[in-house]
Amino acid sequence: MIDPAVPLAIIAVLLVALALASIRIVPQARAYNIERFGRYTRTLGPGLNFIIPGVDRVNTKFDLREQVFTSRPQPVITEDNLVVNIDTVLYYQVTDAKDAAYEIANYIQAIDQLTVTTLRNVIGSMDLERTLTSREEINTRLRGVLDETTGKWGIRVNRVEIKAIDPPPTIKEAMEKQMRADRDKRAAILHAEGERQSRILRAEGARQQAILEAQGEQQAAILRADGEAQAIERVFQAVHANNADAKLLAYKYLETLPDLAKGEGNTFWVIPGEFTEAIKNVSHAFAGDAAAGTPSTEKEDSDGPAQIAAPDPHRSSAVQAAVDAAEAAQRAVDDARSDVRRAGTPPGQRSSGE
Repeated sequence: MIDPAVPLAIIAVLLVALALASIRIVPQARAYNIERFGRYTRTLGPGLNFIIPGVDRVNTKFDLREQVFTSRPQPVITEDNLVVNIDTVLYYQVTDAKDAAYEIANYIQAIDQLTVTTLRNVIGSMDLERTLTSREEINTRLRGVLDETTGKWGIRVNRVEIKAIDPPPTIKEAMEKQMRADRDKRAAILHAEGERQSRILRAEGARQQAILEAQGEQQAAILRADGEAQAIERVFQAVHANNADAKLLAYKYLETLPDLAKGEGNTFWVIPGEFTEAIKNVSHAFAGDAAAGTPSTEKEDSDGPAQIAAPDPHRSSAVQAAVDAAEAAQRAVDDARSDVRRAGTPPGQRSSGE
């Protein structure tokens, strides 16, 4: 006889197995599509869910987090008939598990092919230079087309990035040469601009230096002229204050005459007419001073000019030196006048006159 507890145990085990089969725990950011007898009924969200065992089954499971898809480098022809290899990266997310399962058979392959065709259409309308410098524009246009098409598949394309654009080797070499030429050009322009600025600054400095030197010379000349004017004014005032007579002025005139003969190129000296008068004034002045102390020994000759008396030992040394200087000057003047007369007289007359 069968123990009645055995069927109960079997029934209990079956009930437990049936209960476990009816429970579905869905993780966070996941979605399960449930089919009942092969027909879609609902999508299970995260958490604890119950299904009918043997009737309902999980058809597809989707990850609702953002995912990354990297496509292989694809050859693309530009507007100027150059082939470039472009590698793209897509960031997409499943927003509707039902559409992703039933609207498209393989959404990954569909996104890859759609990216390639859209990329060729976009790059085909650009030349190589614009392709290399318009990545943001390419990304924006790709995203617009992919987002519009994949929306009905329950896919949202969040971002499209161009990872690499590889032109042909010959084009790379030409571009490198062009970049080197551009850098050399900019370097030459900067060097020329620096030389220009340097010359301008040097010229400006020389100009400022010349101006400052001229101003300094002007101020120095003005100060020297003012000093000379003040000196002359003081001398003039001193002469008038001390009431200098003609004798003193004649003596000072004689003192300045030797300065006229100074210099290496003074080979010809013109004796002014006032020289004789100055000598006479000095001679008379010192002769008068000497006559006041000793008896006069001068004698007047009726047929010739007055003769200066012989030196007197009783005269002072200063007076005697002045008299000797005056006599020597008188003799030099007489000799100079005789030479001038002989030089201006014709030879025939000179012999007869002599």
